[in-house]
Amino acid sequence: MGYTALYRKFRPLTFSEMVGQEHIKKTLKNQIISDRVGHAYLFNGGRGTGKTSAAKILARAINCLNPIDGEPCNECEICKGALNGSLTDIVEMDAASNNSVEDIRSIREEVNFLPTKAKYRVYIIDEVHMLSTGAFNALLKTLEEPPAHVKFILATTEPQKIPATILSRCQRFDFKRISNEDIIKRLEIVCKESNLETTKEALSVIAILSEGAMRDALSILERCLQDGESKIDEDKIKDLVGIPKVTLVNSMIESILTYNVDKALENTETILKEGKDINYLIWELIRYCKDLLVYQATGKLDLYNQEELDNMKNLCKNASKERLMNLIYQLSELENEIKWSTQKTIMFQAGIIKLCNEQSYNQLNSNQENSNTTNNNQALETRIEKIENYLRSGKVMAPQNITNNMQPNTNLQNSAISKSQSVVAPKNTNTNNTNKNTTTKKPKAQFSNRPEEYWPQIVNHLKQNGKIVLYTNLMGTKAVPLNDMIIGIEFPNGMTPFGKTVLEKQENIREISNLVSLACGKEMQIKYLAQPNQAHVPTNEENLQNLANEADIPFNIIE
Repeated sequence: MGYTALYRKFRPLTFSEMVGQEHIKKTLKNQIISDRVGHAYLFNGGRGTGKTSAAKILARAINCLNPIDGEPCNECEICKGALNGSLTDIVEMDAASNNSVEDIRSIREEVNFLPTKAKYRVYIIDEVHMLSTGAFNALLKTLEEPPAHVKFILATTEPQKIPATILSRCQRFDFKRISNEDIIKRLEIVCKESNLETTKEALSVIAILSEGAMRDALSILERCLQDGESKIDEDKIKDLVGIPKVTLVNSMIESILTYNVDKALENTETILKEGKDINYLIWELIRYCKDLLVYQATGKLDLYNQEELDNMKNLCKNASKERLMNLIYQLSELENEIKWSTQKTIMFQAGIIKLCNEQSYNQLNSNQENSNTTNNNQALETRIEKIENYLRSGKVMAPQNITNNMQPNTNLQNSAISKSQSVVAPKNTNTNNTNKNTTTKKPKAQFSNRPEEYWPQIVNHLKQNGKIVLYTNLMGTKAVPLNDMIIGIEFPNGMTPFGKTVLEKQENIREISNLVSLACGKEMQIKYLAQPNQAHVPTNEENLQNLANEADIPFNIIE
């Protein structure tokens, strides 16, 4: 008898032997026991999660002559015929190579015939998403109303490619990725039956590399047996799949954290000369940075010995959490760039040099801080805009004692408490009803023609018209003529980042220029003259509060 691969040799023969997928096994067994088996099933999930194995077990279980608690006995004539491939009533079809309309039409013709030996004729169609549109259409009617003696089991890794009309006619079962713990338990059984000596660390590495696929885990284990040795350890597995040793990975991360370009390139050259795969190397660097973060948080790791933990402890002393997080993101970006490059080695070396560039890292932090500042400014601007809109809506009612104590010459006349502006006073009961519908035409703004006089008038005009954001950012500024066409706006206390963002908006520049042009009697332009910060610059929230205090306006913002 020829050699049989491990994943075929140890394929589960019953539901209880399947690794993981407890929710699916329980449901299928209950359906078999209660004799409520559906006519069409769709098994969906990643590679190596047990879809085909579950389909074969289900096909045997519903035809078994002596089922035991929903499981096939694997001893009767039907089960043995299904296992050795002699039973023609269970048909396995690969849709990747049999995806034409003719292939499906042959199935439509066969379903009319009764099974030869078994109770049901079962069609297992693997990779069903590979069927053509015409093949799906040909399958549609048969799948909806098949004969009582026919069952369909469809398996796929990409259900989104299957038409909705097919999906709605099937009972769908989603197979999850198998956990590392379950994979390790199954590998221990395989190693015991195969007389293999392995370490727990080696099995953990295999489980991590398999990414939730049991078949991949068995394939990796099988590669370790090809040299004839029965002992398998962690280093042997890493050598076979091209993963560098922990000492080299530690040295690489250390050189990056200390910005040692020469050492980093030397380690890179050593790793590449050993034939290690670049993608595995980047993956190992990312995983090691993640483990460093975990070690900083918990102070312990299971997969490392004491010497390796001591090396990690030394690295953690010189590496902040932010630095490690940025390193993970940068390595992930490098991995994505390398995927589409034909010069992987050059791209990797260039990426390592960039990671060892302290100036580049500082620039990255600076960009992130600027981004955070911009986001904060935008949030503050949005909040102030809400305040302006709310004040313009006229929904804020001033307290009665304020309106009663108003004096003709008080500053409140120029504040935001104006009937036609942002704050509305209580209605006067003595007001003639005929005035309710009377509209007063707003007079055109008039300013002095001298900069030292018209500029405070313009700033106050902005406040009276509800332009609180502009007003708070222009408080304390001065206007100086630069030439016949340009007026400069001086900021003695400097310009805040938020103020710069607001004032440089085109609509705000246009509005200020129009007001200055109105004062000068001709078209003028403005230019901001920001001075270095010499004292505390009040924030916009402080300016708003000062404005409220100046006008003695208690108001609440209701969003």
